[in-house]
Amino acid sequence: MKASVEWLSEYSDINVDTQELGDILTMTGSKVETIEQRGKDIKNVVVGKIVEVTKHPDAEKLVITKVDVGNKILQIVTAAPNIKIGMKDIIVPVALDGSELPGGKKINTSKLRGVESQGMMCGMEELDIDPAEYPDKEVNGIFILDDKYAKNIGENIVDVLNLREDIIDFEITPNRPDCLSIEGLGRETAVSLNKPFKNPRGNLDKLNVPDKSEIEGLKVDIEAPDLCHRYVARVLKDVKIGPSPEWMVRRLKACGVRSINNIVDITNYVMLELGEPLHAFDINSIEGKHITVRRAKNGEEITTLDEQKRVLNENNLVIADSKKPVAIAGVMGGLNSEIEDNTKTVVFEAANFYGGSIRKTSKQLGLRTESSARFEKGLSPENALRAANRAVELAEQIGAGKAVEGKIDVYPTKQKINKIKLDVDRINRLLGTNISKQEMIDILEKLEIKVENDVAIAPYFRMDLEFVADLAEEVGRFYGYDKLATTLVNAETTIGLRNKEQNIQKRMQEILVDSGFSEIYTYGFVSEKDLEKSKIDKKIVDTAIEIKNPLSDEYKLMRPSTIPSMLQTLALNNNRKNDSAKLFDLSKNYQNNNGQIEQGEVPLQEEILTLGAYCEGMDFYVLKGIIENILEAIHINHYDIEKEEENGSYHPGRCANLKIGKDIITTFGEVHPEVLLNYDINKRVYLAELNITKLAKYSRVSKKYVEVPKFPAVERDIAIIVDESTEVGKIEKIITKNSKKWLEKLTLFDIYRNEKLGENKKSVAYSMVFRDKNKTLSDEEINAIMEKIITNLQKELGAELRK
Repeated sequence: MKASVEWLSEYSDINVDTQELGDILTMTGSKVETIEQRGKDIKNVVVGKIVEVTKHPDAEKLVITKVDVGNKILQIVTAAPNIKIGMKDIIVPVALDGSELPGGKKINTSKLRGVESQGMMCGMEELDIDPAEYPDKEVNGIFILDDKYAKNIGENIVDVLNLREDIIDFEITPNRPDCLSIEGLGRETAVSLNKPFKNPRGNLDKLNVPDKSEIEGLKVDIEAPDLCHRYVARVLKDVKIGPSPEWMVRRLKACGVRSINNIVDITNYVMLELGEPLHAFDINSIEGKHITVRRAKNGEEITTLDEQKRVLNENNLVIADSKKPVAIAGVMGGLNSEIEDNTKTVVFEAANFYGGSIRKTSKQLGLRTESSARFEKGLSPENALRAANRAVELAEQIGAGKAVEGKIDVYPTKQKINKIKLDVDRINRLLGTNISKQEMIDILEKLEIKVENDVAIAPYFRMDLEFVADLAEEVGRFYGYDKLATTLVNAETTIGLRNKEQNIQKRMQEILVDSGFSEIYTYGFVSEKDLEKSKIDKKIVDTAIEIKNPLSDEYKLMRPSTIPSMLQTLALNNNRKNDSAKLFDLSKNYQNNNGQIEQGEVPLQEEILTLGAYCEGMDFYVLKGIIENILEAIHINHYDIEKEEENGSYHPGRCANLKIGKDIITTFGEVHPEVLLNYDINKRVYLAELNITKLAKYSRVSKKYVEVPKFPAVERDIAIIVDESTEVGKIEKIITKNSKKWLEKLTLFDIYRNEKLGENKKSVAYSMVFRDKNKTLSDEEINAIMEKIITNLQKELGAELRK
């Protein structure tokens, strides 16, 4: 929000320079972005009068002028096309010897083709003057001033043309829409400087304009009171469209707004002054002279003032006549209701709309305006009538028209008054101060926050004041942030601890780093191509969540699997000639299971530990050992191992799942050769996916300790011959199942293959330790167990005891 210091001076006596004012306002919460001091870089330039123009003796395009600058006559040589031989009594800006112009340009006496030139006559460009301010003046050449300035010969051009102007650009936070106005910033300026707030628009609060159901045949209805809280209409007749006065144009320009005509300029001026956007209609453009504030119809169209056709839907709010929309509420007016040169009767609209609706409409249409930027932050409906009355007042002041008596004021949704208990102790605790109650009241009342019976009543324009913390902020910023002492936090605190999943992750990290692995961080996004290259199962691919506004096609999907991210990193290492890589990644996958997102729920997000490695000495069994070390460290000792042949990312004969019940807690193995080919990797690569979310269900938080055994153990060995395809996991399951609770330890110590065993046969040997914690086991009891184990191995696996 830009504001000229001259305009702010209407609201407060400013007795400091602009730079200091900027510092003071920043310290009280009105952050200053930039300060522009126009005219400050123009020095020693005066009003002059050309008294003679003659031909240059040695140059056809140059002329020699005699210029009266008040105390002397100067000789100045120029090539300006609009200065002709024989001209005189022409008023022009003159840069004297030693003068300075915008951009750091300095003017000194010099010679042009042998003739001395004692300065320079200036054009608009040299003085940094916008040609739009003087549309009747010639842009190319010397800036020829009006004859009325003949009385100012020799005077400073900056003062004569009013070029000096200091402009402050503020960064306004979203919770302070009241400061998107000169009035709001003027109030902040007054309190910051500890000066009285002059309130030059105080008369607007006292105006008593009678309500009317219709004016000049105009009627207003609100069909969407949830989106339009108030609608005020004032009518101006005998309108004369023309240029705005110089003071209005100058103030609009200082705030970055271009002058269009007096009626449009009034709407912009009031928006800047009071913070309430206005719209002006030609009353004859409103079919039936009946304005209805309603939701748009699906597919309804309007051509806006920027001459763009907009297609609307039922979520958009429009201002409509009996046949069509004439404006998109709070955003932009329609071209069909534009003020024309022949407009004679104007309707000033000052309305209040629900900010959320305006924000969504603006985003949907890709149309953000000064109006929408204000409405979407939430404006006070109480300000609407003030703005409409101010527009009519300005119109009559500058002779743009005559006000029609009365107003139409439809106000279905009244603004609530915020009342907050003034808790002095609470405010002091929040600020770490010892400010007295009276000092707090003095600060609040300067901000027009009334305090009655220890209750602070927020003014209508401060809708952001709702809680004690809001009052504390107001007290703190005007008491002075620089006065706040450094203190320790005085509050109940808790010790920060890791949760169960975080403890598991930390233990995993320690084991993997000790095993020579390095941690990597990967994006949570993948492309369809990545999933295809990794041969991810279609059922998983179908759960992928598509991003509505992806950065690129490479980041189109939230990843349903972490495998592509790991393979990309391994491929990068391989392409960079890295001979070995042992990596792990702790991250999430995202799956839209059973249409969770469509039902308004968050997607399934599981924490996954992904291992990826290629290096000398790495194989299926080494990877299995690393995983078992991890599981042992997080106290998971009982699980089943099953061959996995359906997962397309892995080699069908070198992949396994670790399961607890029906939950697959880990999948690991060698990467499928076709997948490696897709990633241009020429080495064997091993992957593992450990589902930390599922592991956390089965991991014990603490270790379980047992007493030292009182009774001796019994050891037995067994060697059986089975088919080559028989998995050792099935053997171990049968042994465990038939050992009652006496089996303490089962160790595979040998796998032997020999043609004497038979074709496609192998020998598997186990060492078993049996113990009963309540007694010493007898040979008869152990022999019975061994017989039962051998019988079931023969029955279920066709095993043969090796002798």
